[in-house]
Amino acid sequence: MAEGVILLAVTKIGTALGNEVINKAGPLFRNFKAQVGELQGGMSRISCELRLMHEFLCTMDIRNRKDQVYGIWMEEVQKVAHRIEDIVDEYLFLVGQRHDIGWRFYLMKGFKQPEALLSLNRIVSLIKEAEASLLHLFQAKDRWVPMANNGPADNSGYIVERSQHLASTSHSISDEDLVGVEKNKKDLLEWLTVTDNEMEGSTVVLYGMGGLGKTALAANVYKQQRENYDCHAWVSVSQTYSPIDLLWKLFKELHRDGETAPTEINTMDLIYIKGKLSKFLEQKKYLIVLDDVWKQEAFNDLLGGLAPNTKGSRIVITTRNDDIAKLASEGRALKSECLPYDESRLLFCKKAFRMDDCPAELEVHTKEIVDKCNGLPLAIVSVGSLLFVREKNPTEWKRIHDQLGWELAHNPGLDDVRNTLYLSFIYLPTYLKSCFLYCALFPEDCTFHRKVLIRLWIAEGFIEERGHSTLEEVAEGYLNELVHRNMLQPLECNSFGRIRSFKMHDIVRELAIDLSQKGSFGLAYEYGNHGILDTNTRRLVVSKCSTDILSHLQLPRLRSCIIFDKAMPSSRILDSVADKSKYIVVLELRGLSSIEQVPSAVGCLFNLRYFGLRDSKVKILPKSIEKLSNLLTLDIFNNMIQELPHGIVKLKNLRHLLVERIVDPSHRAFICRHGMRIQKGLSNLTNLQTLNTIEAREDSIKELGELKQLRSLRISNLKETHCALFCKSLLKMQLLNQLHITMSDKDGILQLNELKTPPLNLQKLILRGRLAEETFQSPLFQKGGKKLCGLYLVWSCLPEDPLPSISGLDNLTELHLTEAFVGKKLTFNKGWFPNLKSLKLRDLPSLNKLKIKKGAMASLHILQLVNLRKLKDVPAGLEFLTTLQSLSFLHITEEFLVLLNEYSGIKEIPVWYSIEDQPVTRKCKSLIN
Repeated sequence: MAEGVILLAVTKIGTALGNEVINKAGPLFRNFKAQVGELQGGMSRISCELRLMHEFLCTMDIRNRKDQVYGIWMEEVQKVAHRIEDIVDEYLFLVGQRHDIGWRFYLMKGFKQPEALLSLNRIVSLIKEAEASLLHLFQAKDRWVPMANNGPADNSGYIVERSQHLASTSHSISDEDLVGVEKNKKDLLEWLTVTDNEMEGSTVVLYGMGGLGKTALAANVYKQQRENYDCHAWVSVSQTYSPIDLLWKLFKELHRDGETAPTEINTMDLIYIKGKLSKFLEQKKYLIVLDDVWKQEAFNDLLGGLAPNTKGSRIVITTRNDDIAKLASEGRALKSECLPYDESRLLFCKKAFRMDDCPAELEVHTKEIVDKCNGLPLAIVSVGSLLFVREKNPTEWKRIHDQLGWELAHNPGLDDVRNTLYLSFIYLPTYLKSCFLYCALFPEDCTFHRKVLIRLWIAEGFIEERGHSTLEEVAEGYLNELVHRNMLQPLECNSFGRIRSFKMHDIVRELAIDLSQKGSFGLAYEYGNHGILDTNTRRLVVSKCSTDILSHLQLPRLRSCIIFDKAMPSSRILDSVADKSKYIVVLELRGLSSIEQVPSAVGCLFNLRYFGLRDSKVKILPKSIEKLSNLLTLDIFNNMIQELPHGIVKLKNLRHLLVERIVDPSHRAFICRHGMRIQKGLSNLTNLQTLNTIEAREDSIKELGELKQLRSLRISNLKETHCALFCKSLLKMQLLNQLHITMSDKDGILQLNELKTPPLNLQKLILRGRLAEETFQSPLFQKGGKKLCGLYLVWSCLPEDPLPSISGLDNLTELHLTEAFVGKKLTFNKGWFPNLKSLKLRDLPSLNKLKIKKGAMASLHILQLVNLRKLKDVPAGLEFLTTLQSLSFLHITEEFLVLLNEYSGIKEIPVWYSIEDQPVTRKCKSLIN
């Protein structure tokens, strides 16, 4: 992990040497130019050394990873990089503090040698020491650290060697041991079976996270099918492959059944051997398996450019990277998934007891252990085999379960699991490693939300600038890459196709926690099951704790503190952090109800970039909040704050301001949320991308137009008289992609016709209030609706059916109508809303007939009908919604339930209902039998 630590130190030095800091330091230390020059020169040299060291570490061969001397050297590198980050932070604190107070303060006090000079001299000395430490490390490397990549190319390291051994043993796995893969095996056998008249070749890709048994399944089917081909070959690729070596091996494999390989094969160059291979395979029906492919370039290096095959040949690829699935022929990509519990238990019992069930006294502990393995076959087999030789009693099995994380990290019997998953981490690009380890610090089974995690990553400094993309866009790319590499598992995507939430596999997390602690990256703290919490702790995530640990510990190097345990005593957390952890970057305390006051001392946390108090009981923010000049995210969503301090507009680096307060969680009342008032000066926040929610006032509406970086805006309490001025400001927000408007009352008319040039990237639009006539013919919909994916009309009270007017919004994937229509009939015609995935109709008081014609909403997955009390019949045309996956009738009458039970138009999809205002929904069995 030293690479990631070094990157952060280099980034921090870049900040210290940036124009903003230099411009502050110049006037403050004008009489101490020599010291400042010496300091800046030292930091520049250190930055250069660190960049060179980073490149060296990134290119180090994987074979060094197991070497203990190399590991010790890496630990020392991390310590020095951390120390450098601390020194630079101390300098930034000195400059920022003195800049805020002003140099005249010291002159007025009559100090002969100000404290600032003493601090400056100390920092210069520390930088010199750090520079000397780096030099010593380079010298120590040359003396003591063996470079495995200077040795023979075939001198494989331990981890690669063990992974390849595991792959080879997969060939001997019997049909009986392949549990839970029946469907995938059936598909694979079908795709590899070539009919006599089939001429077209195809490529099959089997993909999924490490440890799912992809190689074992492919090997099993390969053994059954290979004799049906003229020639066949199995080649393990891996990340550190040599194209010429693999092509040579491929040649030998293909010639194994009789044909003699060319005698000059050992002297061929890459181009020549590929030509020979192409010519040899041109008229043959061949089966080639490329096992463990990590990047698309490997396929091109080995088999790219082959002559078109007309003999029905097959290429099979196994990979951990979802992106490689794009190499598959149409319909020939096969996703490996974790096993469901029943099949996981069966596989475990086969290994742990050599039978299909377990003794009754071990049932509870068996379930706990199987749950911990979370459907990962390699972990299930390895842990089951480990327990086979252990005593079969509850005490021993409970002990294994309780220390399974330690066993995974240290027990030689679980080497296969550890090395398989560790390999996925080692092969991550440097810029993803810190992001991945950060996720491991969060509690087991934690659901991550895309927006929150991205903001945390940015605050931590993990995200690098790339071209003209925002840091948020780059971070989302990182997230997608981790998902595609199967290091994170997506849980939910929104209707636009973007990941909304995801999780980390339990076994992956256990190993990642071990990596985090060894690399001093961070600590996942849980009472009774945690690592060592000491003064060197840099990141702390508390998932369960019975005491206010921060109140009695000194954590001077703490950079991140995230608390998940809402029951943790927390009244003094903010005081403790402000007093003892002045360099903290992330402070996330959402849901801690005992926090009612924010101390003024928080304003001294100059380094703070993310401050989260969501769902707390804080009533007021101190004036000192204006000193947090580096703050990027302020999340005080849904607490008791009525008004922001005037100085909030001084936070010019602020990117995300979340200040909404929920008053009706059901969102059915017209006023279900309140925004926050912001005093004059809103236009200073020119870096804002998210502003949720601002209360409309004439002065703030005027200034909104200066926030040209806004991507998401929620505004409440908008009066009819404000509309023209609001449209004028909206004209300047061309980057806006989410807009949520709430009128001040039910009777006010939302006038948006003045918006002649609407934002053209608008994806999500929520309008809460009555709409002016011809709103749907306005430029907002006619021009700005081209990319619109989500439309939510609430309390619009439209007298006419709105569907014909918005049916041209072909990109809509989500449509919600709540109190939006007062008429009696809605009809969805053929061809309307072709990409709609989710439709929700709620609280339409007069609607008594709903009709869906054949060909309407051809992609609909979810249909929710809520509180449509006047609906007389089950909607006509439900049977035409062939893509429907979920159907809900909520808050219906007893009479309508009778109609549902008599309806037989829909089969085999989940249908849910609830009577009147009953909170519990139940499956309606009559529609799915």
